Amino acid sequence: MQVLVTGGAGFIGSNFVRHLLSETTVDVTTLDALTYAGSKQNLEGILDNPRHTFVEGDIRDKELAQRLVTEADVVVNFAAESHVDRSINDSSHFVSTNVEGTQTLLDASRHEDIERFVQISTDEVYGETLTGEFQEDDELNPRNPYSATKAGADLLARSYYTTYDLPVVITRASNNYGPRQHREKLIPKLITNALNGEHLPIYGDGTNVREWIFVEDHCRAIRFLMSNGKNGEIYNIGSGEELQNKDVAEKIVEAVDASPDLIEFVEDRPGHDQRYALDTTKLRNLGWEPTVPFEEGLKRTVRHYTSQK
Repeated sequence: MQVLVTGGAGFIGSNFVRHLLSETTVDVTTLDALTYAGSKQNLEGILDNPRHTFVEGDIRDKELAQRLVTEADVVVNFAAESHVDRSINDSSHFVSTNVEGTQTLLDASRHEDIERFVQISTDEVYGETLTGEFQEDDELNPRNPYSATKAGADLLARSYYTTYDLPVVITRASNNYGPRQHREKLIPKLITNALNGEHLPIYGDGTNVREWIFVEDHCRAIRFLMSNGKNGEIYNIGSGEELQNKDVAEKIVEAVDASPDLIEFVEDRPGHDQRYALDTTKLRNLGWEPTVPFEEGLKRTVRHYTSQK
């Protein structure tokens, strides 16, 4: 089997490529434009793997996308602009990559006999919820430009299932953390700052709640759904472990033996969602469960960034 992984030099994508190469016998082609969030360093040690081919390029390149999709049995689309703050400052790149790029891949795929197109999405498409958990059929209510473009890509992908019978599966995961995440994201930023004795900036009063899943658990879920998901369906992926941002900062300070005084509350960002939480019953009923508790995953993440210091 040949799997095309777009955005495979980014955080989750590179971990997924590693997962496929270590846990399966499939051949993998990684496509990545190597923008600020993607780096060949994330693929260090597997670039020369005989089952792995790296291609530098953009998912919006129609000719390239068509060529690579033609060679693939499965397409897993991680490629996306993903930082909320950047989308608030300028959403144009998010619309172009997240929506138009997904359209390019979908168009290339509908002309081929692929087994599955996995669209990687986010829990942020649902918006915020102060109580309860989002289910897959809940209304979409994205509240920032990033999540709006991901919601648009989800709807586009599902329409290709309905219109063209393309074997699409959509996954929506909670917040990921783990090795190789870009240092502008919350957990790696806080770890790096704490290791350097710098302030740990926390938006608002720090009570915003996120559900955290270790990236390896997310990768296991995606691989599981490549084989066990149902075409046209959406699956939430989460751990059930919710933490306030200030609690995450306190755990990181403790993990690196830094001073709690480094935690600094700063002006909140516009449209900051208060809480995300996912109902993952649909996926768990198929037989998948998370295996890495937050405490263990955080220790492994701290070790990674400590070694990179």
